[in-house]
Amino acid sequence: MFFLFQLRFGIKASSEGGLSYHFYEKSCPQVEDIVKDGLEAVFLMDPTSPAALLRLMFHDCQVQGCDASILVDSREGSEMASSKNFGIRKRELISMLKSIVEAQCPQQVSCSDIIILAAREAVALTGGPRIKVPLGRKDSTRTPSYEFADQLLPPATTGVANMLNIFAKKGMTLPESVAILGAHTLGVTHCSSIQNRLYSPQNGELSVMEPSFAAFLRLSCPQGPLTSNLSFVVNDPTSFVFDNAYYVSAMEGRGVLKIDAEMVLDPETARVMQRFAVNQDDFFREFSSAFVKLSCSGVLTGEQGVIRKNCNAIN
Repeated sequence: MFFLFQLRFGIKASSEGGLSYHFYEKSCPQVEDIVKDGLEAVFLMDPTSPAALLRLMFHDCQVQGCDASILVDSREGSEMASSKNFGIRKRELISMLKSIVEAQCPQQVSCSDIIILAAREAVALTGGPRIKVPLGRKDSTRTPSYEFADQLLPPATTGVANMLNIFAKKGMTLPESVAILGAHTLGVTHCSSIQNRLYSPQNGELSVMEPSFAAFLRLSCPQGPLTSNLSFVVNDPTSFVFDNAYYVSAMEGRGVLKIDAEMVLDPETARVMQRFAVNQDDFFREFSSAFVKLSCSGVLTGEQGVIRKNCNAIN
């Protein structure tokens, strides 16, 4: 079934210098098609790209807002120097899309908007909902800091309470918070992120993990030097498809990350997990709402930021 979600949260009109669902209607009306067309071929050639672009958006928005700061490489600093940005890939795709957009609409579309549109296509082109997102973000002018990234990006060991608190600060409800974590339905988890979960002597989480799945994870991610930084496991059986398989797997004791197991054990989140596991439409609806809220968090608009010509450098 095809889904189109458009959500409004009191978003200002473009004439007021804020975000708008029609921001580029006159200055670059073809921008959404440019991004979609540019990524379709990429996704066919490399089906791991959608997960990478979705994660890129999450990591950008979590650190000082959705401002494309994660793309900047400078001698003064870079968010990519943070260990929590290990595994971030495909930043070059944003630069590629930016060059195509610049050829048709010079100095009109920000890199931060392109990140949001690319993440939107990552969801839509892999089977998820097509989310209508407001546009009009500006790019940051401040040199990025890996210290900010270290401080603000949650570690793989984050539990339910802390994760819900992070999303609540962005205005998300409980179902929206559980839904945004459903982005894990795309992609993989690096073994380094689950070593503590698998081998910590005090770890009680394995009691809720399906035994054969626990054995599979230990085989895929052995303890010690045999596990390299490049080792990984898929997040769910359909890791190239945006669907509700993440919730089905978690409810069956096959969640990969700590948060996957804890949400099944927590009475409030477990009810939502179960609902999403049996009703994909509900998941898509709540995820779309959460996606828009995340994409609007900490944005720069009007004179607060700039439109970079080169996404990797401060103007």
